[in-house]
Amino acid sequence: MLDNFSILDVLILIFYVVTILVIAFYSSRKKEKDFSGYFLSGKNVGWIAIGMSIFATNISSEHFIGLAGSGATRGLAVAQFELMAIFILILLGWFIAPIYLKSGVTTVPELFEKRFDSRSRKFLAGLSIGIYFLTKITVTLLAGGILFYKMFGLSIYTFAILIILVTGVYTIIGGATAVLKTQVVQAFILIFGAVLLTAFGLYEVGGYSGLKAKLPADYFSMFKPITDPDFPWTGIIFGAPIIAFWYWCTDQYIIQRILGAKSIEDARRGSLLAALLKILPLFILVVPGLIAFALFPEVVGDEAYPALLSSNILPIGIKGLVVAGLLSAIMSSLSGVFNTIATLFVNDFYLPRNPEANERKLVLAGRLATTFVVVAAILCVPLVKAINSQMYLFLQSTQAFISPPIAAVFIFGLLFKKISSRAAFITLIAGEVIGLSRFATDLLINLGYVNHPLLLAYSSINFLHFAIFLFLTCATLLFLINFITHSKNIKEMNHLDYSVRESILEIPPFNKISSSRTSFIMSGFILLIIIGVWSLWS
Repeated sequence: MLDNFSILDVLILIFYVVTILVIAFYSSRKKEKDFSGYFLSGKNVGWIAIGMSIFATNISSEHFIGLAGSGATRGLAVAQFELMAIFILILLGWFIAPIYLKSGVTTVPELFEKRFDSRSRKFLAGLSIGIYFLTKITVTLLAGGILFYKMFGLSIYTFAILIILVTGVYTIIGGATAVLKTQVVQAFILIFGAVLLTAFGLYEVGGYSGLKAKLPADYFSMFKPITDPDFPWTGIIFGAPIIAFWYWCTDQYIIQRILGAKSIEDARRGSLLAALLKILPLFILVVPGLIAFALFPEVVGDEAYPALLSSNILPIGIKGLVVAGLLSAIMSSLSGVFNTIATLFVNDFYLPRNPEANERKLVLAGRLATTFVVVAAILCVPLVKAINSQMYLFLQSTQAFISPPIAAVFIFGLLFKKISSRAAFITLIAGEVIGLSRFATDLLINLGYVNHPLLLAYSSINFLHFAIFLFLTCATLLFLINFITHSKNIKEMNHLDYSVRESILEIPPFNKISSSRTSFIMSGFILLIIIGVWSLWS
């Protein structure tokens, strides 16, 4: 509560907010107000900024609260989602990012139109916007609201409205440039704050040996039995990568950072830097959950991180830095999603209907779209309390129901040039209907509206196993429909000149192109770290 938060801590928070606003407004004044500048930072972003921006965009309050909460409940196993993401980020950098940059698109749905047709483009764009409100905006606000309520007694609604307004203002004015530059700073702050809390927490609990002595041995096992309700090893190995592929390789929320790269090599190194940074959550977000449970055994689920931060383990001034890190995570993710939704609206809905619109009109449409999103986010605030505890698992399970159809169509559409637009569109529709039926079933059961045995059995399927089933179903459906409706006019089905095959063939040999050696070395180093982590906590 407030009695644990000193004047110095408050001043640090005020200084942080002022600094971010100054950076945002200063950067927005210097950048050209054209379409590329407002939505893609002029396509002149270097690899360090890309990597830091991807990490800051990804890490939000639900990671701080949710990963720590799952860590306190189940141990290190929840970190497997973060580790699986690393493999997909490496895949993104080497093979997928070149396809996006060579195709010259502004959004992922635009790539879908080039590969398939306008129906898939509009469906994916509309679905993505809906997903962002459900999984990114509401969950981020809930997680941040929980912490600030625990610490300051500030209601979730008040916190949500304040943070939306502050973040929304500089996103509206500065666009992608303001978002990018603030995210780079916010990435450093959130990492620094999380490291400080972990360090002081470990000291309090007696180091790693003390932590291990206070917790069950099962907490330090990352691979759970196939019967585990949350993290079966089969689901982690085969299901989690499906969710990760959708998120890191086909979600505009992440890909927008890649599309702003000034070169393919910058996009590649940026993806690899993000992959390297994704190792950190295991140590600075999951481990604090274990620490909280060791120090406060009465802690339940998502209360772990707030309990740790509200305690007296942090000295005066340090607590302000840690909370500034959490604010950085919240603001960076919100600004990213605001700008992403505006980009999808302008590029995939407004521009096709108004192809004659000039640069000024497009930027104005982007600002108006961002303003609308900010207002809509405020109106969505009452929905945040509908989300249950264990919000990180809620987020992962929701994504498991919606991601397989998109991942299947994207993967096989790029690998096989003869996949038709009709097959792709029908598969997207059918797959999402199946996925949303599972989401609706879980929601109705949790609210107590249904208790039919068949629906209970349907809901009891582990969400990772369900992702595998849905992905295989969509893949089968895609090829089956394509076979039935096969067209001889292949050229009308595929307008992409650059595919996975070309992406692989253009990778330079290690001993010939010095500019790629850094990427090869980074990839090998990252894989060695993951092998080491799995060996330590297998």
